[in-house]
Amino acid sequence: MFAVYNTKIGKLKIEYDNDAITGIAYAKNEKEQGIRSELSDKTVLQLEEYFDGRRKEFDIPIKLRGTEFQKRVWNELLKIPYGKTVSYKDIAIKIGNPKACRAVGMANHNNPILIIVPCHRVINENKKLGGYALGLELKRRLLELEKENS
Repeated sequence: MFAVYNTKIGKLKIEYDNDAITGIAYAKNEKEQGIRSELSDKTVLQLEEYFDGRRKEFDIPIKLRGTEFQKRVWNELLKIPYGKTVSYKDIAIKIGNPKACRAVGMANHNNPILIIVPCHRVINENKKLGGYALGLELKRRLLELEKENS
C-alpha cells in the first residue's frame, strides 16, 4: 500500500504494509494518490518535523527489504548520529568488508526508505558529497539542516 503527500521537499510516496514503512521516495506519477493510513500520516508528520529542524530521530517502524548485504549496510546507516557524516569506506569497514566501498555506494543508491534510513549522511572519503537518489542539492540541504540543529 502507499500514500502520496505534498511535503516541503516535494511529493513523497510513502509505502507501507500493515505494521511498518517499507519505502519513501519521490512520487513519479503526479496523478497517483494511494490510500493514507495512520502510519503514513505519522511518518509524514515526523518527516515535516525533521525538515523544520525539530526532530532528530524517527520512531517509525520500518521494514527493510533487500539482499542481506544491503540490509547490513542500511542497518549500519541507522547508527549514524544526526548531524554526523561517515564515508562509504567507514561503512564497508563497519560491516566487515573494507574493500566493498562501491557495493556500499550501490546499497545506498538502492536504499528504499530515504531520509529515515540516513544514506544522505554518507559521503566520499575526500569529504565530497557523492550521489543521492533525491539529488545532490537536497543532500546538501539535509546535511546543512542537521549541522545547524545538532
